[in-house]
Amino acid sequence: MTEGVDVDLNLHLVRYLVAVVDEGHLGRAAARLYVSGPALSKQIRTLEHKLGAELLDRSTHPLVPTEAGRRFLAEARVALDAADRAVAAVEAHGRAAAGVVRLGFMTAATGTHTRRIIELVQRDVPAASVQLVQLPWPDQADAVRAGTVDASLVRPPVADTDGLRLDGVRLEPRVVALPRGHRLAARAVVELADLDGEPHANDDRTDEQWVRWWACDPRPSGVPVTYGPTVHTMDELLEVVAAGAAVAITGSSVVDSVRHPEVVFVPIADVEPCPISLCTRSADRSPLVEALRRAVHAVRTAIEAEALVDG
Repeated sequence: MTEGVDVDLNLHLVRYLVAVVDEGHLGRAAARLYVSGPALSKQIRTLEHKLGAELLDRSTHPLVPTEAGRRFLAEARVALDAADRAVAAVEAHGRAAAGVVRLGFMTAATGTHTRRIIELVQRDVPAASVQLVQLPWPDQADAVRAGTVDASLVRPPVADTDGLRLDGVRLEPRVVALPRGHRLAARAVVELADLDGEPHANDDRTDEQWVRWWACDPRPSGVPVTYGPTVHTMDELLEVVAAGAAVAITGSSVVDSVRHPEVVFVPIADVEPCPISLCTRSADRSPLVEALRRAVHAVRTAIEAEALVDG
């Protein structure tokens, strides 16, 4: 690119390049972006023409960026993130003005306690509207930081808590999902050592720390954990387990929210429970987010009181 040339950068073109590099394939990126392959290719060429440099090495499979492309993407991704946050900030302001709060969740994040939290918010702020947004596993905290949602109900581990606040809701026992015919399926309870040698379901789209925490890797026994097929949704996980290709450790609330005729869930005796927390932006003092925090505190207090009575 000629030094000093003023480039009016179209962020849509940048997103197209990011999609191609992330997918490593023009056709898959086009499907992800809901455009045709030729149209996407033309847009990438337009971006390269604007910058005066080739950004993709089209001789490789999968497609990879050139050196110029790598340098461009390192900064361009930062610009895209900043643009997304700017738009999300305006949207969050609009939601707050309209009395709407977006609460992200993953499958069965808190079970029946989610409904109780929403009820308390609406009692506290009668005009409030709580919109539930289901999040993919990797996005539970990032969606809060980006402003896509105002808060989310998260499970550990949260790799980066910078700028975030976590308010505990409850502790959830962990269970292992097993195929119905598994040697441990009829047990009332298992220990981690019973699962040594069993491949655990994997996920290549989330942080490795997340996968290892849920697989209880490393194990107290010292036996290395092996990983089976990759899954990205709870439905995929259940199918993999039902087929006998892997087991999966998850939270006990999943038992109440998902079902598969060929999958059973058995409690694990010697593993720490999973804390479920409300994740919000630390600096957010908006009335609806504060109402969410108060609701979570009330639910946690009620849970603790019930535990004392039962104990």
